[in-house]
Amino acid sequence: MYSFDYQRPTTRAAAVAAVQGDARFLAGGQSLVQAMKLRLSSSDRLVDLNAIPDLKGISVDADKVTIGAMTTHAEVAASADVQRTIPALAELAGGIGDPMVRNMGTLGGAIANADPAACYPAALLALNATVHTDKREIAADDFFTGLYETALKPGELITAVSFQKPQRAAYVKFKQPASRFALIGVFVSQSAAGVRVAVTGAKAAVFRVKAMEDALAASFTPETAKAINVPVAGINGDLHGSTAYRAAMISVMAQRAVAAALAR
Repeated sequence: MYSFDYQRPTTRAAAVAAVQGDARFLAGGQSLVQAMKLRLSSSDRLVDLNAIPDLKGISVDADKVTIGAMTTHAEVAASADVQRTIPALAELAGGIGDPMVRNMGTLGGAIANADPAACYPAALLALNATVHTDKREIAADDFFTGLYETALKPGELITAVSFQKPQRAAYVKFKQPASRFALIGVFVSQSAAGVRVAVTGAKAAVFRVKAMEDALAASFTPETAKAINVPVAGINGDLHGSTAYRAAMISVMAQRAVAAALAR
């Protein structure tokens, strides 16, 4: 690992002020620290966010659940409020990685990293979430812009994410058994505003399947989801699965997600 300066501020303002030049925020560190250990990434300074209390916590109001950026996956999974209002989100968090990852990894860190096979990005798109930063609010549809890329500007700090409450929702993933990242993960939600279907693990960034959303809006059944064929254009292919395999698995996982949503 390359040498670096380490700071642990106790306020948002101090954290933002510390991120100058070649500096990065450190959340759970489950991706960044490993990359630095392998010398795949480096920074002159890491600004640890774990001592800032107002970046943590979960609140619920009439139409949304708001989760602080430094709230861990384990805390989301164990939250009675999340389990009651958006059980699919609690289940998603409980299926991320292993216990160490879930107890260290954070919501804000996961979405800022924007791994193409991460689970949380699918939840953001399917639940029409809003990302709150120290400067603005960003709609989930505009947040993920490419492979490990987001709409965040240099030094911009994620403070929380607000998820819209759905009428029904479920997330199902076909996971790589070693990493537990999604080879294909599909999050389906139904609300008064319509149906949203978000897919992770299939392309360079999470994306929505408009044809499936339209079909499910007319008939929210597993058979409807299964009948939609997703084009292979732009779909990833590697030793774990070809482009055709992954495209076909999107329909299968969507079918299972709709069945799970209806069974709640």
